[in-house]
This record gives sequence, C-alpha cells and structure tokens, in this order.
Amino acid sequence: MVCYNKDCKGNKFDLNKFVDSSTCFISEKTYNGKPIKVLEHPGLWNGSMADWLTIFVEVPLITFNPVKELNDLLRKEHQPKN
Repeated sequence: MVCYNKDCKGNKFDLNKFVDSSTCFISEKTYNGKPIKVLEHPGLWNGSMADWLTIFVEVPLITFNPVKELNDLLRKEHQPKN
C-alpha cells in the first residue's frame, strides 16, 4: 500500500478524519493456542480506510517483504547478507 499523507499543496491530512468508527468486522485469531473470534474496528493501516481514493500499485517483491508470522523470517529476503 502506498499512502501519501499530504495534499497537492503540501498540507498534511488529518488522518483521524478518515477512520469510520461505525464499522467493524470479526476476525479469527489464536489466544493461548486456542482459536478465538475477535471484533475489530478498522483503522487507517489495515485496508479499511473510509473515504479515501485507493489506487493499487504493483511493486517488485524485493521492496515488500512483510513479516506476519515467525516462519516469514526464514525467507532469504530476511537473512543476513554475507
């Protein structure tokens, strides 16, 4: 995701204005090794931004290597360079 936090005149957006606090969703997670369901309120950075113009930009894989679980650290992109 690419996010520009200034308008065309260089003024910073008030990002709190773009959170829709009336929405929510249920996600499945684990807690103490047991599956649970969690009620989540979307924020700015989880893809639930309200009233934003959204454009998806494809970037080379080397520029985007998220770590969402422990095994992601085993990928070659996250290993020390020799």
